[in-house]
Amino acid sequence: MAPVGAQPTKLWSADVTRNSDALDLEDSVFNKRRPEDIARSLKRSALRSRRRKGTPFQSAMSMLTFYINRAGKNLPQSRRHTLDRAKDELRKVFRRPA
Repeated sequence: MAPVGAQPTKLWSADVTRNSDALDLEDSVFNKRRPEDIARSLKRSALRSRRRKGTPFQSAMSMLTFYINRAGKNLPQSRRHTLDRAKDELRKVFRRPA
């Protein structure tokens, strides 16, 4: 609990998404309907980013996994399914084995 008169705690996960060294993400990338579109956007962002520390594939998969994990129980099953399929698509666009 924050001390009296203190600023409310900001969501650290939103800060990580905005300021992470993993990637500079396209706006609303995780709201896209098609897993293929999500994967392509993450790949573009990973290849363009100069702030990432790992390989482009590692950074893209890391941000996707981070988003899924932070949403947790609040993520509808259908959305979770789409994002899980986006992981498979990400492996395809980076030509990684499943």
